[in-house]
Amino acid sequence: MLDIKVLRADPQQVASRLKVKGFELDVALFERLENDRRRLQGETEQLQNERNVKSKGIGQAKAKGDDIESLLAEVSGLGERLEAAKDAFAVVQAELQVFLQAIPNLPDTVVPEGKDEADNQQLHAWGEPRQFTFSPQDHVDLTSQGGLDFETAAKISGSRYVVMHGDIARLHRALTQFMLDTHTQQHGYQEVYVPYIVNADSLFGTGQLPKFAEDQFRIDQEQETYLIPTAEVPVTNIYRGEILDEAALPIRHVCHTPCFRSEAGSYGRDTRGMIRQHQFEKVEMVQLVHPSESLQALEELTSHAEAILRALNLPYRAMLLCGGDLGFSAARTIDLEVWLPSQQQYREISSCSNFLDFQARRMQARFRTSEGKIELLHTLNGSGLAVGRTLVAILENYQNEDGSVAVPGVLQSYMGGKDSLAPAG
Repeated sequence: MLDIKVLRADPQQVASRLKVKGFELDVALFERLENDRRRLQGETEQLQNERNVKSKGIGQAKAKGDDIESLLAEVSGLGERLEAAKDAFAVVQAELQVFLQAIPNLPDTVVPEGKDEADNQQLHAWGEPRQFTFSPQDHVDLTSQGGLDFETAAKISGSRYVVMHGDIARLHRALTQFMLDTHTQQHGYQEVYVPYIVNADSLFGTGQLPKFAEDQFRIDQEQETYLIPTAEVPVTNIYRGEILDEAALPIRHVCHTPCFRSEAGSYGRDTRGMIRQHQFEKVEMVQLVHPSESLQALEELTSHAEAILRALNLPYRAMLLCGGDLGFSAARTIDLEVWLPSQQQYREISSCSNFLDFQARRMQARFRTSEGKIELLHTLNGSGLAVGRTLVAILENYQNEDGSVAVPGVLQSYMGGKDSLAPAG
């Protein structure tokens, strides 16, 4: 959540910055709630003080032997008014919390204005798209006789699922292992394993609830538990309600999990193949850092995701997201987009975000400075990478005219020395 002190200091300025995200802040409603809060808080404190004074007077009068009936009646009346004021104050406080929970994070000052992905800003590109001497197939046609089986998956589960067979399944596993090994052995991340089911508090902490409830797979109505949309949720929530020592920072975790998304807002988009599925796998990087280091941490984390793409020799570009394409909790996001020959365009394969203290405030994830002061952490995450989309990129970029697929050099040891996948069929 936003720091309410920032909102109170200049609500119009906050509203202006949020317009970059396409969010209209109801300043009038906030000011009304704030005025009600201040009035009721003052009234509550005044009544509390009056009751304390009257109660003290009762004790003194009783000691003198005076009649205290009228004083008791006054205190009783004050008590009733106090309870009514407390109840009204609690209602306003609850309304204010609901209001605050719906406000997205402020975009960083470098975030460009824009409505959607068409307005994102290219930072740099790496690698040259391969020039084929034949007409390249997309990953669906390339594996239509085996490897990727969408029809069987539809029979088992429905649309937007896949069954993998043989060397394709092995290549998918190899990619996962390669990513984990690279991040743990070269980039300084500690691997963690987490539950795939989380409670509502965890989704609230990272910002998926309450705004994006329809995008989640809810599995238990009574306990309010959900399948994870990304490892970001359970990994970041390890530190919900915790106070770390400053000396322990930065925290760097990497985690491989399946991810489950209803894709409620993507009806009709990317219905073919593996680009947009209800179940997919990612290797996720999460960092919790000192506030003074968070901007540098975003550059570092993004470079770690880029290192995977470079090792696989996959052309990509880095895009700074505009306000209209920026996520609810993010202050700044850099998307990495990999080249797909079949589409003749770049597609997102990693999203690296800095949330500043937005998630930490929702989670109360904090650290203690060397001077003993308690401060909020800054949180970051990014895919390193989305495994299924990386598999798609390899199949399409490394295909041969006969339908075989070369195995990238860094993956061959994970494939038992295989340097190519035989044509399907």
